[in-house]
Amino acid sequence: MPSEVAPKDLAVEEGALEQTARTQGNAMSLGKPILGLAVGGALGLLDGLSGFLEPSLAPVMTGVITSSLLKGLLAGVVIGYVSQKLRSMALGLLAGAVIGALLSLLVILWAGMASFWDIMLPGMLLGVIVGFATQKFGTQEEAPRVAR
Repeated sequence: MPSEVAPKDLAVEEGALEQTARTQGNAMSLGKPILGLAVGGALGLLDGLSGFLEPSLAPVMTGVITSSLLKGLLAGVVIGYVSQKLRSMALGLLAGAVIGALLSLLVILWAGMASFWDIMLPGMLLGVIVGFATQKFGTQEEAPRVAR
């Protein structure tokens, strides 16, 4: 005689399995702001180091690397927090592009308008990639509950 499992019991078992997989699995889960910080920092560093491809930037490479790294870190954290509120991939990508563009605009105002597209395009691309990564791979952090 086959044993029948009630749908309610099955749902409880599935929930227990998901919890076990999260706590005992080999996969590491990062919150969206932390993931944004890591991805934004790495991409910002790569963006800054790409300045070595332009020989005219040699005297100011320290400033280029520093500003690109800080822009990536700041963009990553902000995009991560925005991604927690927006649960849509399209809105996450759009928010990433806008935040990347705004931070790039600040760098352009500091560096000069002559390098507008050289700063704006990588900044927006960084924002889109971080927006995608935080929406796709970041875990939703819940606010801690306060006991009353």
